[in-house]
Amino acid sequence: MTDAVERVPRQAWFVMAAAIGAYFLAVVHRTALGVAGVEAFDRFDIQATGLAMLSVAQIATYAALQLPAGALLDRFGAKRVIVIGSLVMAVGQLMLALADSYPTAIAARILLGAGDAPIFIAACRLVAHWFPPRRAPLMVQVTGFVGQTGQLATAIPVAWLLAAYGWTVAFVALAIAGVVIAVVAAVGVREPRPGAVGQDDVVVAEGPGSEAAVAAPERERFASQVRLAMSPAGTRLGFWTHFTSLFSANTLALLWGVPFFITAQELTRAEASALLTVLTIAKMVAGPIAGSYTARHPLRRSWMVLGSAVATAIAWVVLLVPSTPRPMWELVIFMGVVGAGGPVSLIGMDYARTFAPRAQLGTATGFVNMGGFVSTIASVLLVGLVLQVASPAGSSVYSLDEYRIAFAALLVPWLVGVSGVLRNRRRTRLEMAEAGVIVPPLREVLRRRRER
Repeated sequence: MTDAVERVPRQAWFVMAAAIGAYFLAVVHRTALGVAGVEAFDRFDIQATGLAMLSVAQIATYAALQLPAGALLDRFGAKRVIVIGSLVMAVGQLMLALADSYPTAIAARILLGAGDAPIFIAACRLVAHWFPPRRAPLMVQVTGFVGQTGQLATAIPVAWLLAAYGWTVAFVALAIAGVVIAVVAAVGVREPRPGAVGQDDVVVAEGPGSEAAVAAPERERFASQVRLAMSPAGTRLGFWTHFTSLFSANTLALLWGVPFFITAQELTRAEASALLTVLTIAKMVAGPIAGSYTARHPLRRSWMVLGSAVATAIAWVVLLVPSTPRPMWELVIFMGVVGAGGPVSLIGMDYARTFAPRAQLGTATGFVNMGGFVSTIASVLLVGLVLQVASPAGSSVYSLDEYRIAFAALLVPWLVGVSGVLRNRRRTRLEMAEAGVIVPPLREVLRRRRER
């Protein structure tokens, strides 16, 4: 690749700064309920499944709209969907701030999910259009890295606002921030000129999907567009990568972490918030590592996915087997391991960039992004249902033993996800072999290295 191709226009950095800022605030919107779970129990007079549904309403809307959001992104571009999405989230937070009934809160969370749906995939599309392929994996991780610091804003200033000024002030402040970031995106986000850096290299020619990168008819039916986006096995491998790697961290950050740490692990609110901060810092540290590994070893991306899945499973076992509260140092390690899985999920976006037809890149990215939130919905609901079944009727405070049973149910989505990764990795490699790209067995690679 020549130096000219590697050069990135200065404008690209301003565009990505605006897009990443919008994603940062979207993460704050998305995770704010995670520090307000205890207050939500009292404000809306609900139990575990009711609280779970507040989270699921947002996540389910987000996941359900990924494919339509991707299609809208392909049709109207990143700027419009980011600006409109940010404004919709602002309206949702304002509704939640003023809500005094459970149905109104559910409606507000649905609006939040709808506005959130296109933000991240739009940022990923901007990366693919503004940056050359060799830099794209790391830039996606940088997007996730900076965006996920929104969880720090949730764990520290949002939690402080909630404790100091109450529910209404905290969520009104988030609504105002949403309007501000919409203005920033309107000014800063731009599509590149035809032929700009990365414009002709959206898809890396290392898989069969690159041969399908032809322009689709403008009026192609949505169903056909989705089928084209999902047809490469590599895109489906991206879906299962995202599915497997994201749900553990999301289940803790979006809803069940703070209640679990306060009521079952006997920590203070400050200590619980500190553990959410550890989760975010782990994501920030792991992101550049995952991005560098993906860029250097594009044929071995799945090994990092599977390694992270195994590490996360071990961390859950170590946490849940003892029947007494865990010391703080052990909880810190647990949150670090689980948090590191978040950036690994973004390898799924690199699969979409690699294998998806160019004209359906937004739709394919939306499909992949749907994976982690489908598993998150299942996990959040599963924990809430098991908690309510395992606890005395009418209780909204759950014991450590009840949480141990509920979190053990996360084995189900873990097994489904790992099976999906293994099955679609095999199919992807078969398609790659048909296109002339052979992935040698790992033992063969290790043997060659020993010989050298």
